[in-house]
Amino acid sequence: MTQPISETFNQRNASLDNKLRPSSFRDFIGQEKVRERLLLCVEAARQRNEPLDHVIMSGPPGLGKTTLCYILGDAMGVQVKATSGPVIEKPADLAGLLTSLNRGDILFIDEIHRMQRTVEEYLYSAMEDFVLDIMIDQGANARSIRLELPRFTLVGATTRSGLISAPLRSRFGITSRLDYYNAEELRQIVTRSAGLLEVSIDNDGAAEIARRSRGTPRIANNLLRRVRDYAQVRAGNHISSDIADKALTMLDIDAGGLDEMDKRIINTIVCKFNGGPVGLGSIAVSVGEEPDTIEEVYEPYLIQEGYIKRTQKGRVATPIAWKLAGLEAPEAAIQPELGF
Repeated sequence: MTQPISETFNQRNASLDNKLRPSSFRDFIGQEKVRERLLLCVEAARQRNEPLDHVIMSGPPGLGKTTLCYILGDAMGVQVKATSGPVIEKPADLAGLLTSLNRGDILFIDEIHRMQRTVEEYLYSAMEDFVLDIMIDQGANARSIRLELPRFTLVGATTRSGLISAPLRSRFGITSRLDYYNAEELRQIVTRSAGLLEVSIDNDGAAEIARRSRGTPRIANNLLRRVRDYAQVRAGNHISSDIADKALTMLDIDAGGLDEMDKRIINTIVCKFNGGPVGLGSIAVSVGEEPDTIEEVYEPYLIQEGYIKRTQKGRVATPIAWKLAGLEAPEAAIQPELGF
C-alpha cells in the first residue's frame, strides 16, 4: 500500500534532522560553557558509577536542547525516552513512562513548563526519592499504591523557564541555559551540515547563510536545505556567497535575517501605531498571527537585534526599525530613556 504523501514527507524531514544532528560532544559546535559543565558532570557520574543528576535546559527554540539530551544519553551509555509536557495529561501517563525506565535511563520532557500541575506534583517524589504514589479509586475506597522506581535522570527542556514552578525547578541539580550562536559557530555548523548533505559549499557561502540564520542552528540547517535546492537547479550544486544571497533573497530573507513576518511586525508598530507603545494583542491581530507565536518565535530576535523594545505600556519601535520601514524616527524615539 502506498504511503500518504504527507507521511512520507514528514518521515523524510525527520530523517534529515537526525542525519544533521550531532551524536557526541565532540561534534557539537557552540555553547562552550554548557558543554564543559555537562561533560564534567557526565565524567563524575561515570567515575562514581551513578546515574546523572536531573538536568533542566532552557533557551529559545532551535538551539540544541533536544540534541544535547541525546548526547547525554550516548555519553552515559543509557537509553533516552522522549515525550513532551502537553502529552502527559494524567498521572497514569507519567507512571507508564517512569516504570518503563531502567537504572540510569534518561526521561526527556520537552516543553516541561506546559505539563499539567496535577501531573507535575507526582514528579516531586519521583525525582527525589524515586518512588511514585498512585491513588486508586475514589471516595471511601480510595487507596494509595507506592511504586518503586529505578534511579533515573530527568532532563527537562523549556523555552520559558519563568513558567516552571519553584518546587519543580529546585529539584533539578544541573541547570543550563543555551544562548544564541555567533556567526562563526553557525558557519561551522553550516559547513558540517553541507558535508553530510553532500553539497559543495565554500566559506563565503556558509558565512552568508550563517549571517541570516538568527543565531539559531535549526534555522541555519533549514536555510541550507533551501539554498541547496536552488544551487542544485541553477548553480551546478555549488553554494557560493552569491548563490546563497540569491536563494535567500528569493525566500524573502534579507541580509539581517529578517523574514516577511518580522518585517510585517516592524511595519505594523511603525506605520499603524506610530512606533508604539502598542500591546501584543493588537500586533497579533494586525499581522494575523497568534500572540504566543509572536512572543516566543519572532520577538526575541527583534529585541536582541534592537528593532523593538518592551516597555510597561507595550512594544515600541526603535530608530533602527523606523529606518528599516523607510521612515525617519520621531524625536521621542531617538531620545534615550534615563533610568535611576
